[in-house]
Amino acid sequence: MPTELKYEWGDGVFTLLSWFKKEKVRDARVLVAGAGALGNEVVKNLALFGVGHIYVVDFDQIEITNLTRSVLFREEDAVNHAYKAEIVAKRAMEINPQIKVTPIVGNLFSEVGLGLYRSVDVVIGCLDSRIARYLLNRLSFRAGKTWIDGSIENLTGTVRVYSPGVSCYECGLSREEFTNIMLRTGCADVVRNQGSAGRVATTPISASIVGALQVQEAMKVIHLDTDATKQFQTLQGKMLRYEGMTLTTNIYRFASWKNTCPAHDQWDNVIPCEGLSAELTVADALALLHKTLDTKTVEINMLNNKFIDCIISDQPEKEFRVMIPESKLDDHIKRDAELRQLSYRTLFHKHFFENIDESFPYQELTLRQIGIPAFDVVQVSTEKGVFYVELTADKPLYE
Repeated sequence: MPTELKYEWGDGVFTLLSWFKKEKVRDARVLVAGAGALGNEVVKNLALFGVGHIYVVDFDQIEITNLTRSVLFREEDAVNHAYKAEIVAKRAMEINPQIKVTPIVGNLFSEVGLGLYRSVDVVIGCLDSRIARYLLNRLSFRAGKTWIDGSIENLTGTVRVYSPGVSCYECGLSREEFTNIMLRTGCADVVRNQGSAGRVATTPISASIVGALQVQEAMKVIHLDTDATKQFQTLQGKMLRYEGMTLTTNIYRFASWKNTCPAHDQWDNVIPCEGLSAELTVADALALLHKTLDTKTVEINMLNNKFIDCIISDQPEKEFRVMIPESKLDDHIKRDAELRQLSYRTLFHKHFFENIDESFPYQELTLRQIGIPAFDVVQVSTEKGVFYVELTADKPLYE
C-alpha cells in the first residue's frame, strides 16, 4: 500500500507570498456558476490555491465537443453523459484532497438558495449567455456579494468585477440587450418556444487565461479585510480585455450604477428560521412563519419561480395539468410528446401562483415542489410589512 503523505496544502509555497493568508484561503467559500471550459479552469485554480469549500453549479451534461477545452473532463464522462458539476467536483478533489467541492446540478436562479449565496465570500460567473449573467447579477446583489464575470470567444477574453455600490451588470446593458432579456424572462402567462443558442468558437488558451484572471481577482476579494489589500489593484468597476489575435491586453473603466436599477435590491436583516426547510409542506411552513414573525397574515412571494398547476394551449384549446415550478416547464414540454408537438404551432397560457398563502389549494406540497430550493431566503409579506426569512434548517446540506 502507498505511504500516506502528511502535509498541509500550500506550506512552503504560497506561504512565501507576502499577501497570502493561509487560514483565510482555507476557510474561504466560493460559488462558481458554470462548469464548462471557464468553470474547469476556475475550479482547477481554486483547488490549487487550497480554497476550502467550492460550490459548482451547472445543469448541463458533458458532450464530446467539451473535451477540447475542458481540462477536468475525460472521454468516458462524455460517453456516460455525466453532469459537468459532478465531474468537476470529483476531479478537483483529486487534485487537492484537502478541500471540499460540492456539485449542484441545477439552475443557478431557481435551484440554488439565496442562503448559499449569502454564505460565500465571492461568486464567480463562468456563463455563456446574457440572461444567465442578468440572473446571477440579481442574486449576487440581493445577497450583497461581489461577482466576477468571465467570457471567451475565439482568441478573445474579458473579465469584469461587479460589486454593490460600484458597478452592476444590469445597469450596463443596452436598451436592445435588456429588451431581449425581458422577452426571455417576461410574459408570465405565456410559454414561448425558445430556440437554443448556437455554440461559440473558443480555445483552451482563452479559457485558461480568463479563468486564471478570474481566480486572481477572487483571491483579492477573499483577502479584502487584510493588510494585503494595500498591495492590490483590482478590477472592481473595470473590464480587462485580452485579444489573442494581436496579443494585446487593455483595461477599461466599466462602471455603471443607476440608482433606480431594480437589481440593487439587497435583502438585509434576514431572519434565520431554524425549523424552516424546503422539505416542509406549504401548510406547515405557513404555520411556522406565522409563529416566527408573530403576524396574522403571511404570504410567500414567489419572485424566482412561480408555481404552475396547468397550461392551456391555443389550438386546440386544451388544458394540461403540470403541477411544477416555472423553471421546469420547458423541460416538461420537451419530454411530453403531445406538448412537444403542439409547442411548434401554438402558445401555451399558464395558470400560475406567484403568491402563496392559506388560500393556495395545494397545501400538501412541499416548498421544494412548488419551486423554493433548499437553504433559500423567502420574501414574506405580512400586515406588519415585508420580511426576509432564511430556510436555516437546510444549512447543514452545504457545510
